[in-house]
Formats: sequence, structure tokens, C-alpha cells
Amino acid sequence: MKIAIIGAGNLGISIAKGILHSNGATTMFLTKRHPESIRHFENYGNVTVGSDNVMAVKESDVLIFAVQPGHFADILLEVKPLLTDKHVLISTITGFSIEKMESILGKDNYIIRSMPNTAISVGKSMTCICCNDMGKKRIELAKAIFDRMGHTLEIPEELMQAATVICASGIAFWMRLIRATTQGAIQLGFDAKEAQELAMHTCNGAAGLLIESGNHPEEEIDKVTTPMGCTIQGLNEMEHQGLSSSLIRGIVVSYEKISEFKSAN
Repeated sequence: MKIAIIGAGNLGISIAKGILHSNGATTMFLTKRHPESIRHFENYGNVTVGSDNVMAVKESDVLIFAVQPGHFADILLEVKPLLTDKHVLISTITGFSIEKMESILGKDNYIIRSMPNTAISVGKSMTCICCNDMGKKRIELAKAIFDRMGHTLEIPEELMQAATVICASGIAFWMRLIRATTQGAIQLGFDAKEAQELAMHTCNGAAGLLIESGNHPEEEIDKVTTPMGCTIQGLNEMEHQGLSSSLIRGIVVSYEKISEFKSAN
């Protein structure tokens, strides 16, 4: 599979790492306005790095766009004359609708929107995708690409903004929860390295339990809470201090902010 990533910033680089580590591309083009900082990707052997979007499109079949929203329309106009019926276009651009992409490129292109998160670089992304009518013919290809780097869920486009908050911003939310657990462990006597190790592997285990069992979180909570025990006392104190309500409110506020961005576009 010949893949180009147009816009090798933080997210683009994470996607590139995920694809390369899973052997998901026969060749890869990475483009960036100032590509010097990503030249080391050429050490993979099958990667070309540069600033020439035209060359990247000509030499690739799958085009993954990870540029700033304000630059996306101009880049689409730049590559439009080069597109053929072999090209699959996958956008990771927040707030840039399929309808808007079609208004620039036309409806006769395979257009897919995706929202991965930075865990894609270690093969653990939660990626949401949706597509236009033509894109339905290539949606399984997009799933196959992202499933190599985590888990993929096809959703209606109207939920993509919400998915951005839950999955992309969600990485930061979970990092804060892990950090807080780490700080608690330090206060109980562990050194910083041990504390983080305990926190992150416990978090990973909790998610793994739900993924493998399909259980509701409360079912797993019930397994580790006993009457008048330390776990339920700790949980009740956290809820008394607003743990769940604060997290939910943070998610809602993030969604309100991203909705403002959508309106501006």
C-alpha cells in the first residue's frame, strides 16, 4: 500500500509511526513545510520525506491529511488536479466536514474522515471514521489501516466532534487521571518511578478487563469492593469531591469549545 501523510506534525508523525511499526505500507511519503525535523524517517528505507505535496500524491494511493484546519482547503485545491480513481482521501482535520471537502473536490472521490488519537504511534489508538457515499466502497480499507494500530469504530459524521473530545482529547484526560494516581502513590511512600509504573499498568489492566470481558465498569468495581472496606470508602470520598461530575463537566466544556470552532468554519 502506497501511503502519503500530508502534514507530518504531531498527529501525522504518530500515524506514520503506527503504520510503519505495523508494516502497513510498502512506501510512504511524509510532507511538511519544513521537513528537516523529520528526515530521520528516511532511515526506514521505504519512506520519502519532503515538502512537495504534488509528488507525494502522484506516488501514493492513500492520502492521509493531518494539516492545520486553516491550510486544508488550499491543500485540497493544490492536489485536486492530481486525483484519480485510485486515490483514497482520509482526513484527520477537526471541524472540516465531508460536505466541505466535496464542495472543493467534487462528490466523485473516496472521502473518509477519521479521528485517531496519538496512541496510534504505539498501536493503541481509538479511531472513529465516517465517509461520503463514494467512500463506502473504501471504508473497509480505512478500517484495515487503522485496525492495525488499535481499534476502529464507524460512526455517523454528526458524532465526529464528540468523538474528538472522547478519543483525542481523552488521551489528555486519562493522562491527568494517571498523573493524579501517581501523585497519590508517592504520598503513600513509593518513589516517583515506581508510582507511575503502578498507576499506568493498573490503568492498562482496568481497560483490558473491560475490553476482554465486555462487562460494565460497575461489574468490575463490585469485584473489588467489600462492605465497609477501603475501596468503597475511597470511591465514595472521590465522588463526594466531585470526581465523576468534574470529568463529565470537563468533557462537556471541551465539546462546547470544539463546537465553537466548527461554527467558525
